[in-house]
Amino acid sequence: MLPEKTLSWGVSRNCMRELSAYGVRRKQEIGADHVYDFALGNPSVLPPAIVNQSIIDIIREEGNTVHAYTTAAGIPSLRAKIADDLNARFDLGIGPDLLYISTGAAAALTASLHGVIIPGDEVICLAPFFTEYRVFSECAGAQVVVVPPAEDFSLNLDGIRAALTDRTKALIINSPNNPSGAVVSAEELNQLGDLLREQEAKTGSTIYLISDEPYREIVYDGFEYACPLNYYDDSIMCYSFSKALSVPGERIGYFAVNPKMNDAANVYASLVGAARGLGYVNPPALFQRVIERSLGSYSDVSEYKTNRDILCNGLRELGYEFVEPQGAFYLFMKALEPDALAFSERAKKYELLLPASNDFGCEGYVRISYCVARSTIENSMPAFKALMESYR
Repeated sequence: MLPEKTLSWGVSRNCMRELSAYGVRRKQEIGADHVYDFALGNPSVLPPAIVNQSIIDIIREEGNTVHAYTTAAGIPSLRAKIADDLNARFDLGIGPDLLYISTGAAAALTASLHGVIIPGDEVICLAPFFTEYRVFSECAGAQVVVVPPAEDFSLNLDGIRAALTDRTKALIINSPNNPSGAVVSAEELNQLGDLLREQEAKTGSTIYLISDEPYREIVYDGFEYACPLNYYDDSIMCYSFSKALSVPGERIGYFAVNPKMNDAANVYASLVGAARGLGYVNPPALFQRVIERSLGSYSDVSEYKTNRDILCNGLRELGYEFVEPQGAFYLFMKALEPDALAFSERAKKYELLLPASNDFGCEGYVRISYCVARSTIENSMPAFKALMESYR
């Protein structure tokens, strides 16, 4: 007998990666220029020059030692540098003793969930949410409680209030959001903090706010990222350098425990223990050194704003409905029929690869990743027009 859950996760694969794999096959058949692949959030902007130069310099300077194990929690000097950066930007008052270098945001999230969840606890996921939140939470032994989205994808505070129970252990927040591009405001975080503190006082149990932040540097139109750790003490930050540095395949990030949290040292120790149990120790040695040298540098994310504007203007003219993204590099567009899976399948007939929203916690939408070549967006408009006309 095999474990039912892990078998089900292996059989029903990530919808975005499945569609991307289909796209690889289709490009081989008809040519890449004829397939409009919006499936994955794979940054199209080059990393800042310092990233590649750092790789060369580190290999030249450190030779054989560059690939050796580091300490389990990451290079101490890197942790100290990240703590200093967080304090300068967000005034957190955090030290390196509450910060752990991880194998990307996925490792940070899973360690955080495994570190606080007791089987049977509930984790609130705010739809639309990154597809793997459900897998990560259930793997930690939690029951996932989905809060449906507000119409404009702002925080559904009434829905969160209704979802809170005496078994609520954590709530995952993601701003800017994948897949909607919504940015949570400081005012919303204040209100959310009040809700969670009220529930903690009522039940006498801690509720952890787990903040997934790989897109925090990618915001547009005067919107600003607000750091959840400044609005709620029982919070954990999970970060990845994948998006802002355009290095998703290198799997490097960190988690940080809010120093204002009650019993912060023990919570951190539990997260570190979870990382150990999951095998997330000694993160990639080369890229720890690269991050140490390039911290504070970012890719030219203004390219994504231009892509967003071209995509939104084109789709709007064709009659598609969506809420314009405030950050990240995804557009969450209404499908032209209630069944998003059927819409996604029909889109494939026009070589448009658009992941359906079902795995994101709600129905009736598709996600369009616009961190792609600009020509892909521009050349896809006739296909989007033909798709629209097929419903008329």
